[in-house]
Amino acid sequence: MSSLKLLDFDYHFPKELIAQYPMPRRDASRLLVLKRATKKIEHRRFGEIQRYLTRHDVLVLNDTRVVPARLFGRKVDSGGKVELLLLEMLDRNRWRALVKPGRTRLGQEIGFDRVRIRAKIVGHHQAGVSEVIFYFDGDFMEILKDLGMVPLPPYIKRSLTRSDLRRYQTVYARTDGAIAAPTAGLHFTKGILNKLSSKGVKIVYLTLHINYATFRPVMENDPVDHKMYSEYFELPPQTVEAIDRAKNDRGRIVAVGTSSCRVLESVFKDNGRLMPTKGWTDLFIYPPYKFEVVDALLTNFHFPKTTLIMLVSAFCGRELLLEVYQKAIETRYRLFSYGDAMLII
Repeated sequence: MSSLKLLDFDYHFPKELIAQYPMPRRDASRLLVLKRATKKIEHRRFGEIQRYLTRHDVLVLNDTRVVPARLFGRKVDSGGKVELLLLEMLDRNRWRALVKPGRTRLGQEIGFDRVRIRAKIVGHHQAGVSEVIFYFDGDFMEILKDLGMVPLPPYIKRSLTRSDLRRYQTVYARTDGAIAAPTAGLHFTKGILNKLSSKGVKIVYLTLHINYATFRPVMENDPVDHKMYSEYFELPPQTVEAIDRAKNDRGRIVAVGTSSCRVLESVFKDNGRLMPTKGWTDLFIYPPYKFEVVDALLTNFHFPKTTLIMLVSAFCGRELLLEVYQKAIETRYRLFSYGDAMLII
C-alpha cells in the first residue's frame, strides 16, 4: 500500500466558478503561470503566452478531434428511449458506452432515426459501462456526424449550442476519435500559433484519442489501486525528430495538456527513448513520478480527486499545486473544460 490517499487530491471550490461557456475569444482566457523553481505565480491573459516560450522550445499539441459521441435511440421491442455515450472504440463496430437507462438488458436492440443503423447491448461491465455492437453500412464516423451530439462534460449544466460544435474543438483538431476535448488546447488561436512559430518555437503534433480512461472516477482510497483504461495514440516521426533536436539544443519540451504529456512519457517509459509509435497507453502518472521528456506543462484547472490533478501534482508537487489552486479560486479563475489555463514552467 502506498502513502497516497484519494483525499490528498481533494479541494473545495465554489460551483459558480465552473465555466459554463467559453470566453468570447479563445485567447481571452486567463493564464496562471507557475514557476516551479521559485514557486512564484504570475497572472496573465492567454494571449501573452509567447512571453514564456523561446526559440528552441517545442510545443507539443494533441490534434485529436471530438466526435459526436452522444446518441439517442429507442428500444426496438418497446420503443422506450435510450441514450448512449460512447466511451471507447474497441473495434470498428464495437464500443464501450454508458447507457441510460442503466437497466437496459443484454441483447437489447436499439434503433435510431434518420440513418440506417442499429445497435445491440452485448455486455455489462463495472461502473455502469456496457459493451455495444453497431450494425451499419458505410463510414461509422460519418454516420456519427449525422446522428450524434458533442458530449459536453456533465458539470456543464446547459444544453448544447451551435457554438459548442466549434468551440469544443481545438483550432488544429484533425483526427476523429476523442469523446472529450484536449481542453488545454482550446485557448490557442491560429494567430497565436503563427506568432509562436515566427518567434522560433517549433510546433508539432501527436494524437491521443481521449476516452473514458481520462475522466473515469477514481473510487479506490489508495489511488495506486486505480486501473486506467487504455487510450489509442500516435506519435509521428517528425515530432520525435523535433523533440530530439530541441533536447540537443537545450530547448524545452512544452506539453499542451495532460494527454500530450502522457503520450510522450508513455513512449519513453516503454522504450527507454522516444521513437515513432502507434499503440495504446494506460500510463497512470501520480506522485512521485520522474518526468523524462516533458519540461513544461500547459493545462487547465482540474476536478478534485481525478487522475488529471494527480498527474499535475506529480509535475509540480501536490502541496504546491493545491496552494496555487486555492489562490486561483480566491482570484476567481474559471474552472475546468471551458475555464482558464495554467502554465507550469
